[in-house]
Amino acid sequence: MSDNGMRDIAIVSFAQRQQAAIPTESEVEFMVPLMAAAKDAVGLTQQDMGFTCSGSSDFLAGQAFSFVATIDGTGPVPPISESHVEQDGAWALYEAWVKLQCGDVDTAFIYSYGKSSPGSLRDVLATQMDPYYVAPLWPDAFAIEGIAARMLLESGKVSERQLAEIASRSRANAVSNPHAVRSELKTVDEILAEEYLADPLRPSDIPASADGGCAMVLAAGDRARELCDRPVWIRGIDHRIDAHTLGARDLTTAMSASIAADKVGVNDDKIDFAEIHAPFTTSHAVLTDALGLGEEVNINPSGGPLAAHTMMAAGHIRFGEAFERIARGDGDRAVVHATAGPVLQQNMVAVLEGE
Repeated sequence: MSDNGMRDIAIVSFAQRQQAAIPTESEVEFMVPLMAAAKDAVGLTQQDMGFTCSGSSDFLAGQAFSFVATIDGTGPVPPISESHVEQDGAWALYEAWVKLQCGDVDTAFIYSYGKSSPGSLRDVLATQMDPYYVAPLWPDAFAIEGIAARMLLESGKVSERQLAEIASRSRANAVSNPHAVRSELKTVDEILAEEYLADPLRPSDIPASADGGCAMVLAAGDRARELCDRPVWIRGIDHRIDAHTLGARDLTTAMSASIAADKVGVNDDKIDFAEIHAPFTTSHAVLTDALGLGEEVNINPSGGPLAAHTMMAAGHIRFGEAFERIARGDGDRAVVHATAGPVLQQNMVAVLEGE
């Protein structure tokens, strides 16, 4: 139990898979091995899990209640305690964290997944816009971010060269990530020479869309220490939301991310690295400022969503990437961020620490 009266909750195992496209397998088929891998890593079965929560989108899958088929993949007989969020899996993790804080259970299983390759994700995301004034115009996701990017450039907060530097660093970091789908090296000048895709965004400025998912086990207190050598503790977690109406927000900032970062004490101690859910180079620039990350912080050592972006799991995977890095001793304290909605509308921030 922490000094603030909260239970100590840790990540104890994680498994992921991301590919540019997984055309020959359904979501259930590629998730079942991941679920087994996360449980096997700590010697648990589905019946050992006090709570199970998943994140996915039936709308993206194109089938109502498609998530129920994936629950079948967990092995839910005898009946299990289960929930689902139509949201990135990071929010499923948050629900599980709350459930563990209630003290009724000591373990939780979380998984999330998405398969974007069958359609045009940038067009599908237009349906999440305000249904009265914006959605009827059918602006795709890249166009919306392009507006925010233009505002950011004209504000003087960032330059096109600085955005290209972010993209180039992501590619370099992703070289050692076996789950990255964009890892070929490019110099800053090579990126600046790319044709605009959604002016002023170039192809290297946008997320590398992927199919896939991930699975994770959380445990509380001494149960976590029993299950693995180095639990990675969630020392703080908070999520906030900005206005849905684009015109009511300053798109060059992320106020909700700043508030969440302050609530969890991001800058109360040294940060070894950060895994942030920044789908665009522009969102990377905005979040670096909003979270108060200095030049000394290694941001997205995995390459981040610019290297592999699995819709509905990309935020959850940021937690997993940070867990694996801390668990093997490549850092002791990390900042993790997840987002949802257009132009960083919703933001979750967490601080993870090793034992």
